[in-house]
Amino acid sequence: MAVKTGANAVLFVLGALTCLLASANPWWLLAPVAILLVHFSWISSWAREGKLVVSVLLAGSALDSFLLQLGVFEFPGDATLIPAWLALLWALLGTTLNHCLAWTAKRWWLASLVGLVIGPCAYLLAQAWADLSLVHGPQTSLLILIPIWAAVLPLLQGFANLYQEQYRLRQLGRRPPKN
Repeated sequence: MAVKTGANAVLFVLGALTCLLASANPWWLLAPVAILLVHFSWISSWAREGKLVVSVLLAGSALDSFLLQLGVFEFPGDATLIPAWLALLWALLGTTLNHCLAWTAKRWWLASLVGLVIGPCAYLLAQAWADLSLVHGPQTSLLILIPIWAAVLPLLQGFANLYQEQYRLRQLGRRPPKN
């Protein structure tokens, strides 16, 4: 289990870096897609975590598209939705919740603390390495993003726990009754 947890962390970091590279060259988008395939075939399964990864992808994309519309950050051109590389980054985050970030689910405040650090840092990295621009500068943007991410990671962990329990109950329902 520890090997898969470590592999999950490494795959997330590699996927996140390739997402940032994809902002300049869309061919890099193939790497996070491949990482998602590895996740669902080796670390977990689509049946166990597909609903979670899709939920995180959709919720995160909606949140970032909302922040884009509010003018917290922008991308080149007249973008009204976030680019594919950022949406895939959300999907990759979804793969970590039951694995390398599972320890943050034990206490809501722990997930909140981790979220308020790693979430805003991701936007700072995207500004430095990708085509995301923090419109109000880093300090003001952090003041906006920190409380959002203090709530986002505990909320995502709540979904992870809910979906994990639903999966467990489905598995129990498929077992033949004991005689």
